[in-house]
Amino acid sequence: MGEDFFSKSGTGVYTEKLLIAKLESYFEFKRLGTNWRTESLAGLTTFITMAYIVVVNPAILHDTGMPLAAVTAATCFSAAFGSILMGLFANYPIALAPGMGLNAYFTYTVVKGMGVPWQVALGAVFISGCVFLLLTLLGVRQMILAAIPVELYAAVSGGIGLFIAFIGFRNSGLVVADQATLVTIGNLKSPSAVVAIAGLIITAVLLSRGVKAAILFGILASAAIAAALGQIHWTPVTFSLSDITATMFQLNLKSGLKLGLLEIVFVFLFVDLFDNLGTLLAVGKAAGLIKSGSAERIPKLGRILTVDSISSIFSSLVGTSTVVSYIESAAGVGVGGRSGVTAVVAGLFFLLSLLALPLVAAIPASATAPALITVGSLMMMSVAEIDWKSPVVAIPAFLTLIMIPLSFSIANGLALGFISYTFIRVLRGEFRMVHWLVYVLTALFIARFLYLAGG
Repeated sequence: MGEDFFSKSGTGVYTEKLLIAKLESYFEFKRLGTNWRTESLAGLTTFITMAYIVVVNPAILHDTGMPLAAVTAATCFSAAFGSILMGLFANYPIALAPGMGLNAYFTYTVVKGMGVPWQVALGAVFISGCVFLLLTLLGVRQMILAAIPVELYAAVSGGIGLFIAFIGFRNSGLVVADQATLVTIGNLKSPSAVVAIAGLIITAVLLSRGVKAAILFGILASAAIAAALGQIHWTPVTFSLSDITATMFQLNLKSGLKLGLLEIVFVFLFVDLFDNLGTLLAVGKAAGLIKSGSAERIPKLGRILTVDSISSIFSSLVGTSTVVSYIESAAGVGVGGRSGVTAVVAGLFFLLSLLALPLVAAIPASATAPALITVGSLMMMSVAEIDWKSPVVAIPAFLTLIMIPLSFSIANGLALGFISYTFIRVLRGEFRMVHWLVYVLTALFIARFLYLAGG
């Protein structure tokens, strides 16, 4: 019967229908109540809402000395790889890309703060990705997710938002250094400040009107204003896939192993965990895939975290910072995305965005600053989950929230949050309410501070 089937004149049509039927079965279209048109539209919507990362991530990593064209291509490739893998392997409507916050940590803390070459920092990302994968396969990451107090990862998200916004203010000249007060307001009449202020207003208005690509359009509008003020000096350039070789496989694993690896892995691990948990809960609940707010109820959690780990390893190989799940995926879910096809479509659009790379090099820092400030403000939404009336959680959350931007270090904020939370609980006689993993992490964070003080 098989031979008769394939001998028919309409073999191509039958084969195509059979393939489509198998794909619809694999992506569980019937159970999820979705179709190709809805999923494709959702994928495009997700891409549009997070396309700003194609411009913003290279702008941040370029401060390390990494070639702009190469890191832009790496951004597109890693986002495409992670998103497509998430769709195919985990069948979840979540797109991935280099994480905001982790790219800032990579640039301003590890490379510029510690004086670590970016090649070594990429090696640390690779090693941390391997550790993530091992912890995922052993089930440890899932245990950590269940052990961390909700208020702490909410505070980390808010603290990173403040951190990112501060970088945007600094890059635009809206905030400058001051010997008397450490920082102060900059010259608001300077061209870069005018570009940032105008771009911020435009982006805010677009967001308030519900425009899906508000941040991306805000960057383009800021770039246009910068051009009108003579802040863009256009030099025609061409992009070749060979440009990515400037960062691809340039990671230094040997030196990465000798680095203060423990601290770097800790930060990449926890920020990645918090980003993923928050995104999975928000997007999963919006899509109706999660029945409760517990991380233990997230379906296919092991597969999702495995994709995240593998994507981080891939990102280090092509030349960019850690990849995470993006909350902007909720935009795609909002227009009906329910299956992994949404993520696959978003990933394919990231590949197509490689064609626009020659334009990225012309966008000044003042034009991307409004995006950083806006993303930072949106990340502050998480602090609403904190019970500010309870000192037991409010004080650790506040220390985490405020120390990330003030110390210019996500690691310091994390450490102080964990240490204060554990000590407050123990001194209140509530030591049984603290998960044993939190005790271990607290001890490690204390050891970190003692090590830094001794050095």
